[in-house]
Amino acid sequence: MINILLVEDEDKVSAFIQKGLIEHQYAVEVARDGVAGLTSFLQNTYDLIILDVMLPLLNGIELCRQIRQQQPQVAILMLSALGTIDDKVNGLHAGADDYLLKPFHFNELLARIEALLRRRKTTEPLNHTLVFSDLKLNTANKTAERAGQNIALTAKEYVLLELFMQNPNRLLSREYILEKVWGLNFDTGTNMVDVYVNYLRNKVQKNFDKKLIHTVIGMGYILKEQ
Repeated sequence: MINILLVEDEDKVSAFIQKGLIEHQYAVEVARDGVAGLTSFLQNTYDLIILDVMLPLLNGIELCRQIRQQQPQVAILMLSALGTIDDKVNGLHAGADDYLLKPFHFNELLARIEALLRRRKTTEPLNHTLVFSDLKLNTANKTAERAGQNIALTAKEYVLLELFMQNPNRLLSREYILEKVWGLNFDTGTNMVDVYVNYLRNKVQKNFDKKLIHTVIGMGYILKEQ
């Protein structure tokens, strides 16, 4: 299922968009202000982000800029009642892929979303290789290496590492990891995630000075360079 983050402070507008997208089989999470939107983005993975320009706490232009710095590939559709050329240019310069004026027909919104997702799919890399620092993951033959040294992984360790490498520099909560790696959408009450992250660390970081998988106490784990 396609995951969409909608950042919109107008309740009627957000409810209208969310209801319509859910009816078209999209999963939609709503944030009511820019700070909440940024928090959701940092803690979860989305295929597309829809955001309004005029947001409380953190405006849509700055939110778009921060999202784009963290995740160059995610599709971003900006909504606004501001329709001058300068407004559109500012949004596109901040990193938006498309700019839709309010008010709009839902069918137009849906068409823009489908076009952005098609474009994103056609620009995905074809070499099946994920790279972070000196760590490489081949998603075709399910192999991993660091600095040219092969890393033997179990099936779950591979899926966990792939999840991290698909989301570099992003905080992943234990609940999110549990859902994506084990398909569980509830807390099992065990430390299974912590155990497997430690397994993975021992294989990926052993004999290397640079640590890549870091703990954020009370929140989860993040793949980043020191």
